[in-house]
Amino acid sequence: MKNLYYLLILLLLIGTSCAKEDTKIKTAEDYIEQLRVESESVGWTATVSIANEIVLSKGFGLGNYEQQVPVYPEKTKFRIGSISKSLTAAGLGILIEEGKIDLDAPVQKYVPDFPEKKYEITTRQAAGHLAGIRHYNGDEFLSSRYYPTVSDGLEIFMNDTLLFEPGTKYSYSSYGFNLLSAVMEGASGEEFLHFMQTRVFDPLGMTETTAERMDSLILFRAGYYDMNAGKVINAPFVDNSYKWAGGGFISTSEDLVKFGNAMLNNTLFPEEVKQQLITPQTLKNGEKTTYGMGFFSGTDEFGREYYGHGGGSVGGCSNLIIYPEEKMVVAVITNDTRAKVGNELHKIAEILLSDKQ
Repeated sequence: MKNLYYLLILLLLIGTSCAKEDTKIKTAEDYIEQLRVESESVGWTATVSIANEIVLSKGFGLGNYEQQVPVYPEKTKFRIGSISKSLTAAGLGILIEEGKIDLDAPVQKYVPDFPEKKYEITTRQAAGHLAGIRHYNGDEFLSSRYYPTVSDGLEIFMNDTLLFEPGTKYSYSSYGFNLLSAVMEGASGEEFLHFMQTRVFDPLGMTETTAERMDSLILFRAGYYDMNAGKVINAPFVDNSYKWAGGGFISTSEDLVKFGNAMLNNTLFPEEVKQQLITPQTLKNGEKTTYGMGFFSGTDEFGREYYGHGGGSVGGCSNLIIYPEEKMVVAVITNDTRAKVGNELHKIAEILLSDKQ
């Protein structure tokens, strides 16, 4: 009888704990839906894991507005924008671990055709937005031209003057990652997209992550939208082949969480290599940036340290947040050009981890 009493107490405690966790998840889902509605977005996908276990994975709204197709977090593919830089940086980490690349050698060691400038540019600087390479000009963000190779994409900016002496300033540049992908081709001896597929995506089981080829049929690719006077419209047609490394991949929220956990678990390379990627770089004057190589790092408003990357695309916004102390990964992607996926998403961790619920 006594044992039965203790068993009932234990079941009551377990039930109470499960109910509390279910409430937290429901609160987090409601918050995400609130952000989607406030953003006037067509569709969002969100996945969260803690200690390698998915605790939340849900689609919100529609993946395709015209066909009224819902969002599936495990297979609806969205443009992830500059989260592509973090994926590319993981490929760079593999080359660092294998000793195939010297981060502080001139980029011409790996890309001989890249014009020499007034100042020397290194791979470390290009990967950290310290190289003085410009960002988009005019309507380049809306490019609809197909670029068959990484080298072809370099033509956009390779003959331009540097904005400043490398290492003296931080200036965000997606084109710096164009150069980085060319460096990676030279260092690895492999075509960039093949390298990323076989060395990063395949080993991590990221089966739904790929370069977005506009001439190809891609299953469960989301539609891309914008808002005009309160009405949903198609986003302009773009071809992101000119910037695979910096903003040309598409993925699912569940695949991005796989990637985040691989970073936490040092699956692709050891901790010392990861630290090179996520630790903010320092300018020549001693000032620290908030960017390593392919990753931002910081502390959120709730005091939790994190690293990751946000992304903005034509018809897509995204954010990948990795909390190392909490072993937590948050991935959110949308299929519209403007959405609240910045610091607002830190509240998801607060909801799920706080004892105040």
